[in-house]
Amino acid sequence: MEKLLSQIEALKQSDVKEVIDKRIQEFKDQKEIFSEMCFCILTANYSASGGIRIQRDIGDGFSTLSEEELAKKLSRLGHRFPNVRANYIFGARGVDVQWALDNLQGNDLRDWLVANVKGLGYKLASHFLRNIGYDDFAIIDFHIVDILVKHDLINRPKTMTPYRYFEIENVLSKIADKSNLTLAELDLYLWYLETGKVLK
Repeated sequence: MEKLLSQIEALKQSDVKEVIDKRIQEFKDQKEIFSEMCFCILTANYSASGGIRIQRDIGDGFSTLSEEELAKKLSRLGHRFPNVRANYIFGARGVDVQWALDNLQGNDLRDWLVANVKGLGYKLASHFLRNIGYDDFAIIDFHIVDILVKHDLINRPKTMTPYRYFEIENVLSKIADKSNLTLAELDLYLWYLETGKVLK
């Protein structure tokens, strides 16, 4: 773990810190909650950069287009699973996510999202919450798994069960504590270490 901690510390002393701090503030200022949830639904088995591009192009269409129109637009924009994602997004319109954000906290909130929003598992529910300003959930994708495996902090999971997700999240919580970072900040530092990019 020490090598990873020293790499994170070096980034905290570099220009990357300013970029990450700015991105975290953007998350906290995020007002487009439904659009951000749709972005997260789109990123499953797809790329974050592709999801960002599609989110910008569709804009209010996430809320206004029919399911068929949305599927056609996603297809035109090059999404790999336009029909399934359009179905998930169309279904999400009927879920009172604002109620959950107002009334639930911590793991209860994330569990509720996983149970009630089709297309959001633990990774994407965590991603959504991080992108609207919550900082205490880990987004465990293959980039994060790769870096933890590389530093011998976990064994590569064959499948990502909820139990395994929480186990890896605990490992990341320890790294965050030692680095004096939130899980949201740590995710961006680890992503940068693995990809050289700060996305969302």
